[in-house]
Amino acid sequence: MMSSLLKIIKTAGIQAVDATNPVSVLCGTVTNANPLSISVDQRFVLTKDFLIVPEGLSQLELDLEHSHTYMDGATEVQTGKAFDERILVRRGLQQGDQVLLLREQGGQKYVVLDRVVI
Repeated sequence: MMSSLLKIIKTAGIQAVDATNPVSVLCGTVTNANPLSISVDQRFVLTKDFLIVPEGLSQLELDLEHSHTYMDGATEVQTGKAFDERILVRRGLQQGDQVLLLREQGGQKYVVLDRVVI
């Protein structure tokens, strides 16, 4: 009984996916980083309103500036500042980057899946 129910559910799911064509995979090129726009196959340009960018493709900088106080015998010593410039951990999308896009069902939003290395 359970296996026939699972078969029916699986078949219905496969047919639903086949009928709606929920996802398309596309390639694009970043034409502008800020505000973000991506050209898709030289056919159309997607602006930031139509793009979903995951955190892993957004720029991440950290401010690690710090100094320390320690005791050297009876004397308190202050170290100089270390890391006085912000550190780039991960760069964001830049003009000219090739990206892989997934179109959501209905084609209103596009997920920027990752950069493509050629």
